[in-house]
Amino acid sequence: MNMPILLTKLYVPQPRTKVVLRPRLIERLNEGLDRKLTLISASAGFGKTTLASEWVAGCDRRVAWLSLDEGDIDSTRFLSHLVAALQTIEDNFGGGTVSALKSPQSPSTESILTILLNEISALPYKFVLVLDDFHVMDAKWIDDSFNFLLEHLPPQMHLVIATRENPQLPLGRLRARGHLTELRDSDLRFTPGEAAAFLNQVMGLGLSADEMTALETRTEGWIAGLQLAALSMQGRKNIPAFIREFAGDNRYIMDYLVEEVLQRQPDPIRNFLLQTSILDRLHGPLCDAVTGQEEGVARLQSLERGNFFVVPLDDRRQWYRYHHLFAEVLSAHLRLDQPDQVDALHRRASIWYEQHGSADDAIRHSLAAEDFARAADLVELAIPALRRSRQEAAMLRWLISLPDELVRCRPVLSVWYAGALLAGGKLEAVEDRLHNAEQWLETTTDMRERQQAQPTEMVVVDEEEFRRLPGLIAVYRAGLALVMGDVSAVMTYARRALDLVPEDDHLPRGAATALLGLASWRSGDLEGAHRMFADGIASVQLSGAISDAINGSIALAEIRIAQGRLREAMRTYERGLQLAAEHGEPALRGTADIYVGMSELCREHDDLHAATQHLLRSEEQGEHTGFPQYRYRWCVAMARIREAQGDLNGALDFLHEAEHLYASDFFLNVHPVAALKTRVWVAQGRLGEAVDWAREQGLSAKDDLSYLREFEHITLARVLLTRHKSDRSNHFLLEATELLERLLQAAEEGGRTGSVIEILIVQALARCMQGDTPAALVPLERALNLAEPEGYVRIFVDEGRPMAVLLEEAVKRWITPNYSRRLLGAFGHSEGRTPAKQDASEPLSEPLSERERDVLRLLGTDLSGPDIARELKVSLNTLRTHTKNIYDKLQVNSRRAAVRRAEKLDLF
Repeated sequence: MNMPILLTKLYVPQPRTKVVLRPRLIERLNEGLDRKLTLISASAGFGKTTLASEWVAGCDRRVAWLSLDEGDIDSTRFLSHLVAALQTIEDNFGGGTVSALKSPQSPSTESILTILLNEISALPYKFVLVLDDFHVMDAKWIDDSFNFLLEHLPPQMHLVIATRENPQLPLGRLRARGHLTELRDSDLRFTPGEAAAFLNQVMGLGLSADEMTALETRTEGWIAGLQLAALSMQGRKNIPAFIREFAGDNRYIMDYLVEEVLQRQPDPIRNFLLQTSILDRLHGPLCDAVTGQEEGVARLQSLERGNFFVVPLDDRRQWYRYHHLFAEVLSAHLRLDQPDQVDALHRRASIWYEQHGSADDAIRHSLAAEDFARAADLVELAIPALRRSRQEAAMLRWLISLPDELVRCRPVLSVWYAGALLAGGKLEAVEDRLHNAEQWLETTTDMRERQQAQPTEMVVVDEEEFRRLPGLIAVYRAGLALVMGDVSAVMTYARRALDLVPEDDHLPRGAATALLGLASWRSGDLEGAHRMFADGIASVQLSGAISDAINGSIALAEIRIAQGRLREAMRTYERGLQLAAEHGEPALRGTADIYVGMSELCREHDDLHAATQHLLRSEEQGEHTGFPQYRYRWCVAMARIREAQGDLNGALDFLHEAEHLYASDFFLNVHPVAALKTRVWVAQGRLGEAVDWAREQGLSAKDDLSYLREFEHITLARVLLTRHKSDRSNHFLLEATELLERLLQAAEEGGRTGSVIEILIVQALARCMQGDTPAALVPLERALNLAEPEGYVRIFVDEGRPMAVLLEEAVKRWITPNYSRRLLGAFGHSEGRTPAKQDASEPLSEPLSERERDVLRLLGTDLSGPDIARELKVSLNTLRTHTKNIYDKLQVNSRRAAVRRAEKLDLF
C-alpha cells in the first residue's frame, strides 16, 4: 500500500541545550542494551521522551525512532511507519516488508512481522528502536503482534517502549528470563539535587534551598509540575507565598498551574496556545491558518526557547507538538473558554491540510468539526487513490464515521462502501449498499416522481466515478453471489457487467469474465471454466495487475489438475513464475502459492525431495508473496508430504493447523481439510473419528452428487469400505459400491479425470476386498491407462499393501507392465524410509540441546504438534524449528523415525 509517511513521526528529539543530566538513569539504560526490551513506563509529565532522547544521543548504536499516535491503531499505517523508521538507519531496508504492505490483499500482521524479523536478522550491526507514546496503541492486534515480536526478536535489535501505561506484554516472563530493563515513576522522579539543578540552572529562578525543597516535596519530583511551577513563578515578587498555595495530586497541580500560566500570558499568546491545542502537529503556516494570526513560526520558536512544553519534530524546527498532557489541559480550557470556536478551528485545519495534499488529516479534522458533508466530499475525492493502493480498510473506517443518511444520498460512497465490506468479508450489508446506490441511478421521465421516491437530493463529487457505477455494481453483485454459492446469479450479474463496462476498462471487464469462469468451475464445467477464466485473467493482465494475473494462473493450474492434466498444470505454474520474472520481481505476490502448487505435483510424481524443496522455496520467498490462503495451502501440502513419508501423526498436526487457517474466498475448496483428516484417520484405523466426520457432514450414499462435494463423497466411500472390513457387513459394501458407480459416471461426464482415476482405484480395492482379483483388475487397468501419460504415482502408492498386491498381479497379466513395475518400485520408500546416512546406533555428530530433548520426549507421545507447543509454552513455528533441528541431528525425516532412532541411542 502506498501509505503516506509522516516524516515528523520518525524524528529523534534532540536534547535541549539546557538540561538536567541524569547519569544514574543513562547507566541503567546502557546496561539493558543486551536485553530484549527496555520499558520506560510512567505517568504523563515524568520526562520519558526527554530521557530517551538524551540517552540515544550518546548511545553507541544506530537508533530508529517512531512517535506513535492514535492513527497508528491502523495496522497498515503502523507497519508502514515502522519500516520507514528502520529505513532511517538503513536506506534499502525492508524491501520484502514493503512488498507485503503493497500487496492487493495484505497478509496477516504476524506474517508481515515474520518478514520484517527475517530482514532485521540479516543486518550486520546492532541497533535500537524507540517506540514513543506506546499507550495510544490500545488494540488486541497490538498485544498479539508485540508478544510475537518479542518472542522472536533478533539479537540485532533492542526495543525501547516509552508509555504511560503498562503494555499487555509478558513482562513477568521477560523479567524471569533477564530480558527486561524497567524504569518507572519512582525512577524518573527528580531527586532533590536534580530538582534544584532544574529550577535554578535550567529555569534560572535563583530559589533558596528551602524553597526548592518545598517545591520538590509538593510535586514529589514530578517534572511537568516543576516545569509549570517555574513558568508560573517567573516575574513573581512573592515566591514563598505562591509555593505555599498549591498542593494535591498531579492532575490538580497540572490544572492549577496551567491556569496560572495561561492567565499570565498576553491575550494573543493565550489564544494561540488554546486554539492550536486541536492540532496533533504544529507548523507555523498551519497555526496561522487555524488562529487567523500571522506569527505562527515566531510563536513556536519563542515557546520552545521558553521551555513551554513544545517538542520539535524535525531538525529544521518547522514542525512541533505540545507535550501531550499540556495539550490535553489546553484543549479542556479551550472547550470551557471558547466552545463555539472548536468546530471552526477544526474546519480551518481541514481546509489547510486539503490544500497541502494530506487527505487523511483533512478528513480527520472535518470529522472532528462534525462537518460531515465536507468530510464526505473529501472521502469521495480520495477514493481513486484508495482504490489504486487497495486501502479498503481506511475507506471503511471513514465511511463508518459518517452519518448513514449522508452516505446514502451519495451513490459513489455507497458503492465503494459495498466494495469495502465485500473485501472485508462483511457480506450481510453489501446488497443494501448496492441497492441504495442503484436507486439513484434509476431515471424516470417524471422528475417529480423521482423526488417523491427520493426525498433528499443526490450528491456527486467525482463525475467519472459516478459514470463507472453501473458496471461496478454488477461486478460486486457477481462477486457477492459467488461467495454465497448462487451460480445463476453470478452468471447474470457478470454478463451484465460485461454489457456495461467499456471495452478499454480492462480490470472490471477481466474481473467479470473471471467470475463467469469461477461460476462454471463451481458447477463442475471445468473446460468452460478454464476457457473463461483464462480470458478474464488475460484482461486483468492488460490492466497491469500482474499479481492478480499470477493468482489467476494458480486457479487455472488447479482446474487442469482436476482434469487429470498434471503436466499442463506444471507448465501453467512455470508460466506464472516467468510472468513474475518478466516484470523484474521474482518475489511478486502469488509466487509463494505457485511453489506450493508445484510441490503438490512433485509429491504426486513421488519426488518428495523436490516437493519439500518447493515448499522451502515458497517460505524463502516470504509469506508476503502469498495470497490469503497461502498458509492454509502450505500446511496442507506439507501434511501430504508427511503422509507420503509415513508420518501420519505429523500429517494430522499440519492438517489441524490448516483447519484454523482456512477462510472462505472466491476460489473453490473442493478438498476440505476435514475430509483430508478423515482419510488419515482411515489409514490409522481410527474408524470412530471417520464415522463421526461423515455423520457431522450429513453425508449419505444416497445424496445427490455435485462437484463441490465429490471429494467428500469419495472419502465417504472409503469410510464405508473400512466399516465393511471392520464388521464384514455387506450393507456397507453395497452402499460403497453403488456410490462409487454414481460418482464415476458424474466425474466422467464432467471431464474430471483426476477424480475418475481415484474412483477407479477405490473400485478396484472394493472388489479386491470381496476376493475377486480378476474383477478388481478391470477398473485398475482403466486407472493405469489414464494415469500413465501424466505420471501419477502417489495416488496408487498411498493405498498401501493392497494396491501393491494388485499391481503385482497386473504385471503378471501384462497390464501396463512397465508402468506397474515403476509403481511397485515406489513402494520401497512409501513408509517414509530413506537410506540412512549413518548407522542407527552411531553417536550423534552434534548433541541435542536441552530444549530439543524436551521436544523429542513429547514427540514420543500421542500429543499433536499444537498440543506439544502448548505444553512447552512455545509457538508452533518455534516447535517446528526445534523439530527440524532434531530431524537434522538424528538424520531422519519423520516423527516416527526420530522416536525409533532416539530409542536406539537411549536418548529417552
